[in-house]
Amino acid sequence: MGMKKEYEQKLQTQLDEWNAEIDKLKARAEGEKADTKLAYYEEIDKLKAMQASANKKLSELKNSSDDAWEDLKAGIDSAWISFGDALKSAGSRFK
Repeated sequence: MGMKKEYEQKLQTQLDEWNAEIDKLKARAEGEKADTKLAYYEEIDKLKAMQASANKKLSELKNSSDDAWEDLKAGIDSAWISFGDALKSAGSRFK
């Protein structure tokens, strides 16, 4: 398997894990009072926007040529780090 394909699979696996984390946040939100629930959903909306951006970058990577994917990697890595950090932050704030 090529490096590009391995990288795609790694990113897809991470996105799947993050999707599950967002679902856990949604489930926690349902049991909260209205004001806390609102805070949860504001955070979830931000995470969903980051998730959409990450999905878009993954699609760009999948559609890129074998030569061009390396050029996309730095931007993708940055987006993944930001998304991961935001999700960790939300998870620790809403325990």
